[in-house]
Amino acid sequence: MNGKPVVATLVLATVLAGGGMWYAQEYGYYDRIDPADGAIAVDTPAGTVDLDLIGFEGIDADSSPLRWRACARAENLPADAVPYPDATPLIGPRWFDCFDAREIGRDLERGAARAILAKSEIHTDVDRVLAVYPDGRVFGWHQYNDKTPERGVMD
Repeated sequence: MNGKPVVATLVLATVLAGGGMWYAQEYGYYDRIDPADGAIAVDTPAGTVDLDLIGFEGIDADSSPLRWRACARAENLPADAVPYPDATPLIGPRWFDCFDAREIGRDLERGAARAILAKSEIHTDVDRVLAVYPDGRVFGWHQYNDKTPERGVMD
């Protein structure tokens, strides 16, 4: 009978810690990007093109360079944008429902969308990648690049 309070305390502490971790990952670090600040530029061989965006929704966090996500419609997608091989959309928080990484990934695999490099080295060893659909929908995320595989380490 003396062990019950100890077990109850351990279970309660585990539940609280798990709930806190879930909240931190799902809500705690993310901030919505003001649509007025939601510019996306694409580097092309001819220069940088600022996209004319409609319906921009975006999130970001200071805790990681990989937490940036964006959804919008672009009217001036550059035809000479650099393709991005091995694009892998990263899953975001559930509440940011305009961005479905699994669906975007499937669309990239079957050719319903194409991946382009928006900005190389947006952060050290991180690229900004966009999935572009023929109807002008654009979904963006940050992805680690692998520019130095022979070294096996990151700077």
